[in-house]
Amino acid sequence: STMFLVGLSGGIASGKSTVVAVLRELGCAVIDADVIAREVVQPHLKAYQQIVHYFGTDVLLESGEINREALGSIVFSQPEKRQLLNAITHPEIQKEMLKQVLKYFVLGYRYVILDIPLLFETNRLTKFMKHTVLVYCDPQTQLSRLMKRNGLCQAEAEARIASQLPLDEKRKLASHIIDNSGDRESTRRQVLRLHARLEDSLDFLWARLALGAAVAGLGGLLYLLLQHFIS
Repeated sequence: STMFLVGLSGGIASGKSTVVAVLRELGCAVIDADVIAREVVQPHLKAYQQIVHYFGTDVLLESGEINREALGSIVFSQPEKRQLLNAITHPEIQKEMLKQVLKYFVLGYRYVILDIPLLFETNRLTKFMKHTVLVYCDPQTQLSRLMKRNGLCQAEAEARIASQLPLDEKRKLASHIIDNSGDRESTRRQVLRLHARLEDSLDFLWARLALGAAVAGLGGLLYLLLQHFIS
């Protein structure tokens, strides 16, 4: 049995969710890193209990869930608190990601897609991917979509886009580009072509799926996921 990893990323309002939806329709194995980062701190789970123990109930919403904004303001202003939160959440995120990768490995999938919002913001992650895919759209399309989607004025939308690595920079780092500047059908055709290419690929990464390598390499991912989770 052989399998390789494909890293998928994009930018705010670039349309990554559209591409993921098509991939799921095709029956692809997709692991959403952002979802995992949120799931591991749900009430009554180990990480949640430790967060409440060390940070107190002031970081909780009335519903009992973690108040990400309150927790974020604490850890970003106090490095030692950030390290503590990392120590609490990283093992749980890592455990769940590895569990899902291994599940698809055992099931015999040709490849697994890791949907990682901040994939290109670190060099620690891409080395574990045989292929990296960027969901791209031109700057003007990205701006107009964000303004419409979030009800933002131009200045607010530009500020949010500026907080991320520009899509044109990420484009230079990706091995595959899905240009989502046009309509949904155009994007879908590109995803279908990519899927066919990956299914036919003979470039396998058996060694890179070794547990030791995966564990060692997820440290950077966990830190970035944490920042994304509390942002």
